[in-house]
Amino acid sequence: MTGNWRDFWDRPNRIYVNDRHRQVHYARVADDILSELPAEPGVVLDYGCGEALEADRVAARCRRLLLCESGPSLRAGLSARFAGNAAISVVAPEDVADLPDGELDLVVMNSVLQYLTREDFAALATALRPKLARDGRLILADLIPPDSSVVTDVSSLLGSAAQNGFFLAALAGLAQTFVSDYRRLRQELGLTTYSEGEIRALLEGAGYAAERRPRNFGFNQQRMAFIARRKS
Repeated sequence: MTGNWRDFWDRPNRIYVNDRHRQVHYARVADDILSELPAEPGVVLDYGCGEALEADRVAARCRRLLLCESGPSLRAGLSARFAGNAAISVVAPEDVADLPDGELDLVVMNSVLQYLTREDFAALATALRPKLARDGRLILADLIPPDSSVVTDVSSLLGSAAQNGFFLAALAGLAQTFVSDYRRLRQELGLTTYSEGEIRALLEGAGYAAERRPRNFGFNQQRMAFIARRKS
């Protein structure tokens, strides 16, 4: 993750307009992950997991759940939150390289690729491939297409806010975002976008066969999700 983005996510920010928004977001992501877990409990890596507020619920259906974050403050918070759950391990990105080959039954990267360069993601996808079990899957979610706009993101936020009881807070939060570090960083650094053809080609080059998932993770269905499997 680009340094400035990593620092942004590793400190308090205004991405979530209130606690209700944060809880609804992580509950929905946990539901999406649960829907993709293998039938037999396996080893799952949530790469770029954020606060992972509902990881206990996911871990209950895993043999082992690895929560991976690049920010040291986020990792410290995760370690404290899940200290009592023996099924959950908190790791840094560099720790993933030390995992045994074939260890991972599922890798989830939700809302991560937009903060990586194409070159960095290509290298990461290549490094993750041998870590997947023979039938393992890599799920890439919340990919931003090139024709996406801030208007789309705002519409998605307001729609989920209206459904989940934080609409007024969302309106206030949008005003705060306008003067926030997130808006400044998005203007300065931009976000990496992918067309469907681009992400398929990148995964193909890294040794995967990919298919588009019918629905994205989370609430913004203008963004995309893909399921990739290692080629034999």
